[in-house]
Amino acid sequence: MGRGQKGSSDMEKLKMREESPEPERGGCRKVCRFPLLLALLQLLLGVAVAVVAFLKLSITSSLLVRETPHWAGIILCLVSVVGLVLYCVTSHPDERSFLQYTVKLLYFILCSIGLVISVLVIAFAGHHYTQATSFACERKGPTCVCTMEPQDPIARTFSYLDVDDCGYLTSDLPMFFLIQILLNLAQALVCAAACFIMWKNRYQVFFAGLQIPSWQKV
Repeated sequence: MGRGQKGSSDMEKLKMREESPEPERGGCRKVCRFPLLLALLQLLLGVAVAVVAFLKLSITSSLLVRETPHWAGIILCLVSVVGLVLYCVTSHPDERSFLQYTVKLLYFILCSIGLVISVLVIAFAGHHYTQATSFACERKGPTCVCTMEPQDPIARTFSYLDVDDCGYLTSDLPMFFLIQILLNLAQALVCAAACFIMWKNRYQVFFAGLQIPSWQKV
């Protein structure tokens, strides 16, 4: 009788272990803690992108919206806020919580959008950087007129208002474009890393066969 009761109690313990959700192996590292690091990086880079954009506006007010991507920095700061919310949400295995699944899906979508935005900003900044590095500027009245080929009489000209010194357009402006490229490149890598980690944690699993408990093999 003692052996029978002991065997039945062992079987009950095994059943309870199988029915109870297994703790995620390294889940806190992959699901809880990784958004904190990436979200903080996104926040810092987003603030840096916005600050550099406003610094470019301090040189001249004639820059276009695509040349001063403060909007990209603000959007990426909002993405980081969602990442911080995801960090605060309690983690459950296989996204059994509706709140966890919703926030993680929203964060994945926003990181994908942030990646696209960062790539667009890099493309625009790279184009304007190549133009600004070949500028030859001179003051004509209240404006600074810049051209890429001073010897060509029909070359395209760029006029900038509210410039204290035309030399800023050939020295500081290209430097800010280069900084903008580097910041958005880092931001794109962070967004891509966040998307990859979430995708790998959720979908990159392999079927390893049925796990048969030891008490069923007897």
